[in-house]
Amino acid sequence: MGGSGERARHWRYAELPGVDLLRARYVRKAFVRHTHEQFVIAAIADGVEVFHHRGADQYAGAGALALVNPDTPHTGRAGVPEGWRYGAVYPSPEVVAEIAAETTLIRGTPGFVRPVLDDPYAVQLVHQVLRAAEEGNALAADTLLRVAVTRLLRLNGGALPQREVRTAGARVAARVRAVLEERMAEPPTLERLAGELGTSPFALLRAFRDAYGMPPHAWLTDARVRRARRLLDSGTTPAEAAVAVGFTDQPHLNRHFTRIVGVPPGAYRIERKNVQDERERLLLPSDV
Repeated sequence: MGGSGERARHWRYAELPGVDLLRARYVRKAFVRHTHEQFVIAAIADGVEVFHHRGADQYAGAGALALVNPDTPHTGRAGVPEGWRYGAVYPSPEVVAEIAAETTLIRGTPGFVRPVLDDPYAVQLVHQVLRAAEEGNALAADTLLRVAVTRLLRLNGGALPQREVRTAGARVAARVRAVLEERMAEPPTLERLAGELGTSPFALLRAFRDAYGMPPHAWLTDARVRRARRLLDSGTTPAEAAVAVGFTDQPHLNRHFTRIVGVPPGAYRIERKNVQDERERLLLPSDV
């Protein structure tokens, strides 16, 4: 991916399961409000990233890390004219929980307490993980990832609060989410959805935003991109994935996918195919 000095690579390393990897430099790029199923550990090398997180703009400059817990809405954009350059690892909740259980005293679901941490050493560790993955050094990549996550949890970790659906509004929001997940390709209108759930459109909007940090239509776009990613991971073409998740066509998927993931779906799929080819190569018996 290029243009105006911008470039990005979003990939996986077959020997580092449960972890997505990213190297990028963005100048004019702006990430819309979105979430990740994984943790975000973004190590800023140059420039400044600004991201809106839990009601406030957060600033991460060179030597700092932007840290976002799973399913937490956030944005992203340049904080200075020259943009920002960074490397990121996206470990799954299962990977982080395994590391936390082995190396920390955190009880419950582990997560990050503050969204920005100034720690040049941890930034260096993240970039070393990426370099090891690029070089095919499985032992180093795995070791450095565990060291980096352990350090970040010890410096900035804690147990995430458990979400409990108690209020009527929270129950409505959960039902709306279930309907949108089930009928993603052909979702109902807001008015029809509110009628089906026995509430008003405005009350539904307020309840959903309170529960998930964004209105239903924005959440649906985010969920469609998530599902499209899983389809691309399994080998589905971008055109087929677009139709399957409810986008009108592939350009529609391309636009939203790039605004959320940071790379076009075609480039994303190529990297996933490379990982699958590498896995198949590793499983083949050696020539005798």
